[in-house]
Amino acid sequence: MSEQPEIPGWTAPSAQKRKQILSSVRTIAMVGVSANPARPSNFVATYLCSSSADFEVYFVNPTVDEILGQPCVPSLADLPVTPDLVDVFRKLDDVPSVADEAVAVGAKVLWTQFGLWSPPAAQIALAANMELVMDRCLKIEHARFAGGLHLAGFDTGVIDSRRRR
Repeated sequence: MSEQPEIPGWTAPSAQKRKQILSSVRTIAMVGVSANPARPSNFVATYLCSSSADFEVYFVNPTVDEILGQPCVPSLADLPVTPDLVDVFRKLDDVPSVADEAVAVGAKVLWTQFGLWSPPAAQIALAANMELVMDRCLKIEHARFAGGLHLAGFDTGVIDSRRRR
């Protein structure tokens, strides 16, 4: 996590708090998820839709009808459920409008991915009493707490590099 300007009235949540947030979440809306398997959002979507993550995941992308065999909707308002958490993969200038949408649909958590540090979006979420996590990868945080995190952010299946005795 890079050095970012302070946001009045907010402190970045501790690891324990992030774990608590994730354990309270059942539904996740991924805003800006890509159908391109080379994009980080697609990698995160693949992980979150796996059985190890145990979430209901919904995709929000107005330019795509389906990703990973699941339908996409054009906006948070078009979801069939109210998401517990909105995970943002949009350009920085779009994050405040996503925060407005998240508040409007009644989401409980606004989570922005690496590189997305938006004081205006933070103020929108905080004014609505939402939980807020910024500049963190949801997949990496979940894997960290679920025991599946490798240095590169995924489970390689290699348990130990030391020679067996």
